[in-house]
Amino acid sequence: MTETLSASPAAVRREDPDDVVARLEEDIIFGRFPPAARLTEDALMSRYGTSRHFVRQALVDAERRGIVRREKNVGATVRFYSAEEVRQIYEVREMLTRQAALMIPLPAPQALIDELTALQRDYCAKAEVRDLRGIHETNDAFHLALFSACGNPYLVRSLQDYMNLTLPMRAKNLADRDGLAQSRRQHELMIELLKGRDSWALAQLCVDHMQFSKSDYLARIAGDAER
Repeated sequence: MTETLSASPAAVRREDPDDVVARLEEDIIFGRFPPAARLTEDALMSRYGTSRHFVRQALVDAERRGIVRREKNVGATVRFYSAEEVRQIYEVREMLTRQAALMIPLPAPQALIDELTALQRDYCAKAEVRDLRGIHETNDAFHLALFSACGNPYLVRSLQDYMNLTLPMRAKNLADRDGLAQSRRQHELMIELLKGRDSWALAQLCVDHMQFSKSDYLARIAGDAER
């Protein structure tokens, strides 16, 4: 049975229309709207305090990013990925990640080390205050800055597309204390590896970095299936 989204009076707030896309994405990736939940325009208008036009635009954008599915005579629902889809998506993301990491010249320039160190400091600060949106944004900024150093903007763009596809799978772990602690440690090790010359170790760490969220999502959907 498909779950229908409802707008809690406590959740209703006036929003800047330009912020609706970000708010919808945040609600989906942090599980406030679970997989397969129905997203009605009226409920979203009430929740975000905005117009139907901006809600529709937000749904179009979320569909383009792969986190919402829109079907004729059904409407919009939060995208649910099967176990096989998750494995296939991560196969591609892992290949892109490994290649991008191997292409980063080592030792990395000091400017890149300084940029990543500053982003990691910001990431840790957001984690300390449990700022979920901030954690998500600084985490993606860290990885974008890292992989942009590969020098191939087309590869980076493809990586961004697959990072977006895996948002519903990985974002829960940015709110999980153990997952967040592991993420922070691995970020710091990435920065240290950038100072050396072992490209293969860096590439493997970047691939290993995404396994926690992949395994967790697969375990969650397996548990849901059993229930």
